[in-house]
Order: sequence, then C-alpha cells, then structure tokens
Amino acid sequence: MKRLPKYLQGKGFPSRTVLAVAILLACLNFAPCLAFASDALAPANAALQAGRADQAIILLNAALASDPNNAEANNLLCRVQFTLEEFDQAAESCQKAVTADPNNSVYHDWLGRATGERASKASFLSAYSLAQKTREEFEAAVKLDPRNADALADLGEFYEEAPGAVGGGIDKAQDIVKKLDLVDSSRADNLRGEIALKQKDLAAAEKAFKAEALGHHPAIGWMELANFYRRQERWADMLSAINSGMSAQPRDPHSAIALYNGAGVLERANREPQLAIKLLSSYVASPDKTEEAPAFVALYKLARLKEKSGDSAGAARDRAFASALAYEYKPPQEAKH
Repeated sequence: MKRLPKYLQGKGFPSRTVLAVAILLACLNFAPCLAFASDALAPANAALQAGRADQAIILLNAALASDPNNAEANNLLCRVQFTLEEFDQAAESCQKAVTADPNNSVYHDWLGRATGERASKASFLSAYSLAQKTREEFEAAVKLDPRNADALADLGEFYEEAPGAVGGGIDKAQDIVKKLDLVDSSRADNLRGEIALKQKDLAAAEKAFKAEALGHHPAIGWMELANFYRRQERWADMLSAINSGMSAQPRDPHSAIALYNGAGVLERANREPQLAIKLLSSYVASPDKTEEAPAFVALYKLARLKEKSGDSAGAARDRAFASALAYEYKPPQEAKH
C-alpha cells in the first residue's frame, strides 16, 4: 500500500499559497522553469481532469501572471473554480476568456454554465437578469458553433427547465432535440426523456432513456435510465439498470463518469451503500476521471458513505486525499460535521 507523503501524515495540509511559493522557489534554481508559464496549460488541463484543483490553479496563475489576457488560461481557471463551486470567481474568469476571444463557442458555453449556477443561488431580482445572461451565453455558443454538442445540450436543458419569462419553453427545447439528433443522438435522447418527464409522459420518457442506454455511450445511458427509475421508485429496475451500466463501462471508452453517476443514483435513493462505495472507489482509481465529476468531490462522497457504514478510518483517509487535491474546498455536507 502506498504511503502518504510526510507532509500529508500530520494533522494539517499545505495551503495553495504554500504550494505556489514552493514551486516558485524551486524555479529560481531550475532553468526549465523560465518557460513555466508558456508551457503550463496542458499540465493544468491534465490536473483539472484528474481533480488536482490546487495544482491546476497554481499552474494557471503562473501562466496568467505573464499573460493576463490568455483566453484559454482564463477559461481553464474558470473551469477549475467551477469544480470548487466558486461560481462568482468562475464567472469572472470565464468572462475574461470571452472578452479575450469573443468568437469561441466553448468559452461562451462555460460562461453560461457559471452564470447559471450563480442564478440558482441568487435573490429573485438578481436571478432574473442572471438567467437571461445564461440563456444569451448558451445561445451565443450554439450560434458560433451549431455542432457544439455540449452547448446544444446546455441550451436545451435551459429551455426545458426555465420559465418563459426568461426565454425558456418546451417548444424551444424540442427544437434543440432535432439539432442534437444530427450531432449527438444519445444527448438528444436524454433531452427528449427530460422533456417527456416535464410533460408527465412516463412511457415516452422511459422509451427515450432506454434509447440513450443503447446509444454511443451505453454505460452513461444505463445510469440515466437508472436515475429515471429512481425518480419513479422502481427500485428493482433501478438496480438492474445500474448493473447493466457497470457491465457496459469497461467496453465504453472514457465513460468512467458512469460509475460516479451510478453511485449518485444509489445515494439519492438511499439504497445499496456498499455498491455505491464500490462504484465510487472504481471511479477514483480510474485513469479516465473528468472535471465533470471532480475526484475530490468523489472522495468526499466516498468518505460520507464509509462513515455511515462504520468505516471511520477509511472515511478519514478519503477526506485526507480529497483535502490534498483541493485544500480549500469544503462541501456543504462536510461543513456540517
């Protein structure tokens, strides 16, 4: 079993500032660090995908120190801040990326996501203007790149969920389904299912989620179907879908997030905690982790499940690993402890 580095074996952990100073001091005596800022973006993105939030921020701050208007660095910083649930800061960083490169569809989509999270937590008056801004950014992203599946899915979800007062509407969401069908049929099926649920057409919703499970990414689709069954309290069908997702995952490249999603379904259903622990443990050990399911969040979820099952030592280890990845992140559930 791997031992933790010595600085992780005590009661505390080095802050992001301490780590940054350590890197800068090392650079004073190491010539290759002279090119640190210009070469930082690929390692920063790798750190983001692996859930090493503190490392990614240090690398990106170094890059931005030499080029504050670097659009890609600002976008990556926004995405790291997004994983940390620092949505005000994320929106500010993403706005800088959009300002630096206003014709980039991806940057507008991420600004829309960050603004949407701000809207969900804002007062009524602020939420109205933020929701409009969210829609505008998603629409801009789709206009700039009509084949951007992420942006189409985000815009479709906005239309499906938002009231007409801020530009939402089922008819608009159905139009996005048609466009997604030409780009990513699995995401089209997912949005089709959510629209059917909104319309209380359970048969059509189940049909759509089943189609997603038979699509390009079956492991992810099966977990979406499992979540549908959870919402209907069809527990046996839920577990069957999760098991199908687990079986499909090894054959479905880059779908490790399905393991994380399946664990989330079980946790929300308050069922099979040991299976949820197994799924999260497999996700954390996977080389295909993603920013969509930050490793430090997965570790905190794992710790919470282990604590409930009586494994206090395992829970403490997982929290320690999570803190080492994102020292300042404290999920709401953990803050109550």
